[in-house]
Amino acid sequence: MAKRVPVQVNGQELTAGVFIIDKPPEMTSFAVVKKVRWLLGIKKVGHAGTLDPFATGLLVVCAGRPATRHIDQFMAGRKTYQATLQLGVETETQDPEGAVTATAVVPKLTTGQLEAVVEEFVGAQMQAPPPFSAAKHKGKPLYHYARQGIMIKKEAKPIEIYSLDVNRYDAETNQMVITVSCSRGTYIRVLAADIGSRIGCGAHLIALRRTRSGCFSVNEAINGKELFTGDKSLSILLDGMMTVEEAFTANGK
Repeated sequence: MAKRVPVQVNGQELTAGVFIIDKPPEMTSFAVVKKVRWLLGIKKVGHAGTLDPFATGLLVVCAGRPATRHIDQFMAGRKTYQATLQLGVETETQDPEGAVTATAVVPKLTTGQLEAVVEEFVGAQMQAPPPFSAAKHKGKPLYHYARQGIMIKKEAKPIEIYSLDVNRYDAETNQMVITVSCSRGTYIRVLAADIGSRIGCGAHLIALRRTRSGCFSVNEAINGKELFTGDKSLSILLDGMMTVEEAFTANGK
């Protein structure tokens, strides 16, 4: 991309802003950050909470040092996700990006039985980051080692599942859709794999959408696809911008 000069807003150079973006599928969180950086002409841009490429939904992007220094605070609130689990199939990454490692026959299940299973996962608990994750080991993400066949086991950390609901279950495809409200640091694909293990047939995550983070809602987000198409990307981005103060107010800080 060609170099951009800083954007002018109301006759003054824009130095900071917070953007709630609905990340499209098959795109990294960094790609969204890179696009925002180029559109605004601001070097310091980061996001509050990574979404995997296959995942969609709410991504909080902070531009300018006055905003990026508060990223940790914007990440602190509880998250809400809608997740789709494929029962009977396990993958090396616990999501659709990895090779299949095991398959099993899925028993006949009723929605009531599934609700009883997922209820066991509600509450405070310990969870270890999966080998294919951005958690760091000696300064590098775990996936750096995992892609070389080196599976690093990190110490489990405390998380909390506040609520977990079964939205629907398709007995023909063995796919289950759940809504999860959880604390920061929760890996939904680990939860998916654990639910599969508890049922006895294994499972992996095939779709994930973050709908809330703190008090931010994806319903109020900028359409991420529109930032990569047409000549109105900048105006679309600026129309959805919050100041740092507005973001703190919105997030209940």
